[in-house]
Amino acid sequence: MSKSPIDKALTPEKLESLKIKSPSTNSAGIGGIKAALNHANTYMNAADALKVSLKMNQKGGFDCPGCAWPDPDDERSSLGEYCENGLKAMAEEMQNKLINREFFAAHSVDELAVLSDFEIGKSGRLAEPMYLPEGETHYQPISWETAFNKVGKHLNALDNPDEAVFYTSGRTTNEAAFLYQLFVREFGTSNLPDCSNMCHEASGSALSETLGIGKGSVVLDDLYKAELVMVVGQNPATNHPRMLSALEKTKQNGGKIIAINPLPEAGLMKFTDPQNPIKMLTGGTKLSDVFVPISINGDVAFFKALLLKLIEKEEEIGNVFDKVFIEEYTNGLDGFISDLKTYNFEDCLRASGVSREIFDDVFNLILNKNKIIICWAMGLTQHENAVDNIRELVNLLLLKGSIGKEGAGTCPVRGHSNVQGDRTVGIWEAAPQAFLDKIEAKYGFKPSPKHGYSVIESIKAMYEKKAKVFFGLGGNFISAVPDTAYSAQALANCNLTVHVSTKLNRSHLVTGKEALIFPCLGRAEKDYQKTGVQTQSVENSMGIVHTTKGILEPCSDDLLSEVAVVCGIAHATLKNQSSINWLAYKDDYSLVRDDIAEVVNGFEDYNTKLKEPSGFYLPNGARERQFKTKTGKANFTVNKLPNWKLKDGELIMMTIRSHDQFNTTIYGLDDRYRGVFNGRRVIFMNREDMKLRSLKDQDMVNLKSEYNGVIREAFAFKVVGYDIPKNCCATYFPETNVLVPLDSFAHTAKTPASKSVKITVAKL
Repeated sequence: MSKSPIDKALTPEKLESLKIKSPSTNSAGIGGIKAALNHANTYMNAADALKVSLKMNQKGGFDCPGCAWPDPDDERSSLGEYCENGLKAMAEEMQNKLINREFFAAHSVDELAVLSDFEIGKSGRLAEPMYLPEGETHYQPISWETAFNKVGKHLNALDNPDEAVFYTSGRTTNEAAFLYQLFVREFGTSNLPDCSNMCHEASGSALSETLGIGKGSVVLDDLYKAELVMVVGQNPATNHPRMLSALEKTKQNGGKIIAINPLPEAGLMKFTDPQNPIKMLTGGTKLSDVFVPISINGDVAFFKALLLKLIEKEEEIGNVFDKVFIEEYTNGLDGFISDLKTYNFEDCLRASGVSREIFDDVFNLILNKNKIIICWAMGLTQHENAVDNIRELVNLLLLKGSIGKEGAGTCPVRGHSNVQGDRTVGIWEAAPQAFLDKIEAKYGFKPSPKHGYSVIESIKAMYEKKAKVFFGLGGNFISAVPDTAYSAQALANCNLTVHVSTKLNRSHLVTGKEALIFPCLGRAEKDYQKTGVQTQSVENSMGIVHTTKGILEPCSDDLLSEVAVVCGIAHATLKNQSSINWLAYKDDYSLVRDDIAEVVNGFEDYNTKLKEPSGFYLPNGARERQFKTKTGKANFTVNKLPNWKLKDGELIMMTIRSHDQFNTTIYGLDDRYRGVFNGRRVIFMNREDMKLRSLKDQDMVNLKSEYNGVIREAFAFKVVGYDIPKNCCATYFPETNVLVPLDSFAHTAKTPASKSVKITVAKL
């Protein structure tokens, strides 16, 4: 009997021989070098690994497919502009083992589903397009032309274009993303959910409302000149390792760093530059001046406590706030202060879980600083009150005049190499009308003005059989989304699921009635087209657009670029109904950029600007104190404390990555900074909470969440005692995505609340 979609979606309960050591208090250094080289030597051809290390993130080279941290504008390191996890990403995507028809003939979908995510990812690179017919157990080869026509047939058979969902991963380049959204809109729908919906959508919503642009306001140089950098809800050593070099420069230039996070991550404490022999010998640079072990989702409470004391000090001695900036550039101060004064300082501090001693250390650092940068990531954005989290940070920056000047501003750190660029060029289920009007003016068709499905809405639509075709341009959808069991059934309800991928992942095993896998070129591979090897472009986390061009030969002759895949689908689906010459775009990507230059603000003379080796900056009003909000000014906001309480026996759980992980990609089974080796089914718990439950390290437990009357369970986890606030716990995703309710999400932004899930723990 075939496995159910739910069984295929859940990560297997494999109980490795878990080892626990003391957590590290230092990051990178010799350990990072060893880990990176080990992955490169194990999974890549040695010559390819050397080429990659010399050209990744270099001017004229290719952009790392990992995080979106920016590259220096000026000179870049001759030893390599990459980090440990960047080289792991390349070892994963450029691995020297191939998957072809023989592999799929030997392994059924059910057989592959019992593998761990690590084992699935290490099966090899996809080498040719594959098709799973309805009722069959094994994928089989299919030609590109037949595959494109099959997609077109399914799409054209729908009763309404809104019955199709077109998902995008952040690794997609600007060129592919622009063409993708153009095809989807010409097809007739706005159903363009993307990975932003699951990460920084809350940041975009909050920043657009308060500052007029859904992006950060700082550039890399600002970090070097800041008096104070606050790193909130973020683990840079694992998720954005090159950020540590920038923070080290902050410290070298006299700046201070405050780290606010439930877990004391090694990269928040100390950094040893692996390219600096002296630092390697002397033990590196201390980063955080103050570490704040905040309770999960205690951020609004903590910042309210800070704001209350700052207002008190302003009223007492003055010169705490930038009154000139506030008067000229902001709106809503009186309402903000009036609401803030309704809160009690002690209540806020208690709700944050932070001691008065640590609070005072933070307050004293902030009090006289006027060049402040606040950086944040998923620790703030994946809560039901995520938008409030970001808006409260902005309130602090506005009071201090720390927006739109050197060494100050907002810094949401994006998690995927072009997730910001994809949104910029039109991957958005809720695109503004002005953008749609430009599409109509350029191409002659009228895009649907109706907002399409976000990720959460897409899953519900598929589950309810309102959406019947799912197309994923990159990513590992089933492992990224919440509520795994519900989401698996949603995909299974589709008539067709299609994934464009470089390597095998679990989403290929949780299919609709029919399924297609389209293998595509990796970021480091040469993209040969009729006009030669193509150059593409991406946008980093600070709004710089630059080129990326592969350097390695493709691992298979049967791979297509994402651009070619989109053009092939569009041509097969729209046929003679379209006035757009889709096949011309795949021959010459500069034609795509010419179109982007006409449609997307800030891309004028796109092809010319890309000739600048470091790329070019997109316009950013907040950076220039031009706030394009409804009021024409930067807006103070009123934000409530999160309204939730734990019942007896409940813990609040956040999902996290291990150090051997990037998003849903599992590089290995170790989390060396946290001292966990050879296992992923773990739950990090406060030792007092363990004692109350008669638990000790490595005891086996089951986890259960209950939300709106629905019970969700995850089985067979080992307990790890850890320095985490009381009543809080942490687990890795995707293993515990099954516990995250689909209907628990951020107001306004619909970001899944994966960082605040109420659970109970039962000892086995």
